[in-house]
Amino acid sequence: MTDKPLDGRLALVTGASRGIGAAIAESMAARGAHVVLVARTAKDLEGVEQRIFDAGGAATIAPLDLTQADAIAKLATAIEGRWAALDVLVLNAGTLGTLGAVPAIDPAEMARVLTLNVSAPAALIAAFDPMLRRSAAGKVIGLTSSVGRKPRAYWGLYGASKAAFDTLLGAYGDEMAAISRVRTAIIDPGATRTVMRARAYPGEDPASVKEPSVVGERVAELAVAGFEDGHRERVEPSQR
Repeated sequence: MTDKPLDGRLALVTGASRGIGAAIAESMAARGAHVVLVARTAKDLEGVEQRIFDAGGAATIAPLDLTQADAIAKLATAIEGRWAALDVLVLNAGTLGTLGAVPAIDPAEMARVLTLNVSAPAALIAAFDPMLRRSAAGKVIGLTSSVGRKPRAYWGLYGASKAAFDTLLGAYGDEMAAISRVRTAIIDPGATRTVMRARAYPGEDPASVKEPSVVGERVAELAVAGFEDGHRERVEPSQR
């Protein structure tokens, strides 16, 4: 097998400026994909782009606030003007929100969390659905959390957003399975050394959990190998 199995393929990764998103983007690029890097901060995206270039890969940055639906539509129009199809859409961007009891949830914060964690992925799927269908094997890979399936005290807001996200992506996969070659997968990265993890577990030793590169490699492997619709897995530290 070639060492560039994604050569000629286009991938778009949200939340690509750091952590798991950056690791996924770099792993995809290392396998030959041209990766569109999406996040709010241009400077951080430029750093990821430079690492990809230095490693011999190709990337394009797209600084974007995913809470603005019109910005997502404009991005899709711009990408469609340059490429015929989108082969891999990685829905990684998300926000933790405040951890706290359900009665203490602030409605305004809940709206912000649901906008980024649920509404933005829905808008991305809608905007890129035509390009995904034009791919020979379009893939949508969503990053989730175990609290979306198993409720945990004080994680109600984030868990609810992930439960909604999982349902949204799963439904899209079911809709696509019989009418297109688009397939969906939900990946739980598990305990990973990220800024979000540090916020949630401030007393944890970062060295006690795996690096984002482990998740990045696994997601890139799935993009190469493919998967059955509805695939779901948790990335363990031993998976490389």
